[in-house]
Amino acid sequence: MPQIKIPAVYYRGGTSKGVFFKRTDLPEAAQEAGAARDKILLRVLGSPDPYGKQIDGLGNASSSTSKAVILDKSSKPDHDVDYLFGQVAIDKPFVDWSGNCGNLTAAVGAFAIANGLVDKEKIPSDGICTVKIWQKNIAKTIIAHVPMQNGEVLETGDFELDGVTFPAAEVQIEFLDPADGEGDMFPTGNVVDKLSVPEVGEFEATLINSGIPTIFLNAADLGYTGKELQDDINGKPAELDKLEKIRAYGALKMGLIADVAEAATRAHTPKIAWVAPPAEYVASSGKTVQKEDVDLLVRAMSMGKLHHAMMGTASVAIATAAAVPGTLVNLAAGGGQRDAVHFGHPSGTLRVGASAERSDDRWTATKAVMSRSARVIMEGWVRVPEDTF
Repeated sequence: MPQIKIPAVYYRGGTSKGVFFKRTDLPEAAQEAGAARDKILLRVLGSPDPYGKQIDGLGNASSSTSKAVILDKSSKPDHDVDYLFGQVAIDKPFVDWSGNCGNLTAAVGAFAIANGLVDKEKIPSDGICTVKIWQKNIAKTIIAHVPMQNGEVLETGDFELDGVTFPAAEVQIEFLDPADGEGDMFPTGNVVDKLSVPEVGEFEATLINSGIPTIFLNAADLGYTGKELQDDINGKPAELDKLEKIRAYGALKMGLIADVAEAATRAHTPKIAWVAPPAEYVASSGKTVQKEDVDLLVRAMSMGKLHHAMMGTASVAIATAAAVPGTLVNLAAGGGQRDAVHFGHPSGTLRVGASAERSDDRWTATKAVMSRSARVIMEGWVRVPEDTF
């Protein structure tokens, strides 16, 4: 059986990597949602792989690198590009379309410019190209400010991002109205809830829909310090099971699922994270993060594993929650009013700005802003066997 070739670009965006496609370059059967599309993306990344390595694909055996993006000329008025994100499971035949990837958003504008999805008259030869993105998974607007030089996207520079080895050009990302759904971004109406998890315990929790649905807990309530690195969690099946069970009951309380068993069908959302007051710790790179350099510590799970840095969408949730007095995130950061937060994660630190306002007894997020970077690693064609779909 021969292989077919599909045009694709392999990008590093923020602290993630993913395979990018123009929708119209996909085989016709995969240009719309359905089994054919999912099967192609699974084969491209090398999933499902019972060995958990994705050796026969472009995935790198982590949730941060098992990702696919499909882009198209925007069908939304006043937008440039439609952005659809798929989180590809590693060991299961499953693609989760329930949320966004904030890190790969940094590469969306660059791809759109380079692949003719942005009108030429909007692209400056030098300076900043503003790309208006319609995020189809969550139906939200994102604005990417992409640096240009001599008519091309500028990828190299001196902007450093903890979790990424080499510096690159800075891309500023604005998430407009990042709260999911309508009404209060706290689905229960409370900034802190009691979350009861059978056979595990009862926890204080902040449940928020902003950037991505996220369950925030206090590190101390879980028996953690907030200084955890991947090996402290990912090699301990009992801890992973505990966190997944808490995530499932949190999803139920947030109204995202009707039964806890459904949590297995949406592993990408909600996220679960824990927070702690600022403290000195050693990041995964060996660098010491000083207590005075951060407002708080945050650790977050992605697809059942502790993330090596911090997901972009979870960073939006962190910053938005920090802007609302009384949330667990806000209290861990010292309480009070704030429009930005500098937090420590396993790979280092990150600063994210956000604004939230209360009106008619409801909290709404107006905007979150962060800096990321992106770079093309490889471009050309990816091949999959003809009988994949």
